[in-house]
Amino acid sequence: MSRKIVLFIFGFVAWALLNWIPDWQHLLVGVFVSALVVFLTGDFFVKRTHLFAHPGRYLWFLYYIPIFAWECFKANIDVAYRVIHPDLPIHPGIVKVRTTLTSDTALTFLANSITLTPGTLTVDVDKENGYLYIHWIEVKDKDINKATKLIVEKFEKILKRIFE
Repeated sequence: MSRKIVLFIFGFVAWALLNWIPDWQHLLVGVFVSALVVFLTGDFFVKRTHLFAHPGRYLWFLYYIPIFAWECFKANIDVAYRVIHPDLPIHPGIVKVRTTLTSDTALTFLANSITLTPGTLTVDVDKENGYLYIHWIEVKDKDINKATKLIVEKFEKILKRIFE
C-alpha cells in the first residue's frame, strides 16, 4: 500500500509542477489522473519505498542533472561537428561495458542516460553479469575497462548514490 501512496505523491507533484498556474481545477484533475495511474500501474513501480526517505538521494540527483546536461552538451557538439565535417572519419561499433549497478531502476537510468547522450545507444543490458552493450558512433577503445571508463563511469558513481 505504501508503494502506491509514494507513486501517487510523485505523480501528483509532477502534475502540479507541469501546470505552472495551479488552480483548483488543475489540481483536482491532477488528483484524478494520479489516482488512475496508481490504479493501473501501481504494482509495476516503486518496490523499495524506504529509499525515498533519504534526503541525500535527492541532493545527489540535483547534482546529477548538470553532470548529465554537460555530458549531453559535449556529445551534441561532437556529433554536430561530425555532421558538418563529413570527411571526418567515424568508427561505429558495439562495445561491451561493465556496470556495478544492480537495481532495475539504476540500470534503467544508466541505460537511458547513455542513450540520451548523442553518439551512444544502449542496445542490451545483461543484468546477471553486469554488462551493457552500447552502440558508439566513435569507438575510441574496444577494451571493456577503458570503454567503461569513457562511457559509464561518469554516470555510474552518482547513480549508485541515488538508487542503491
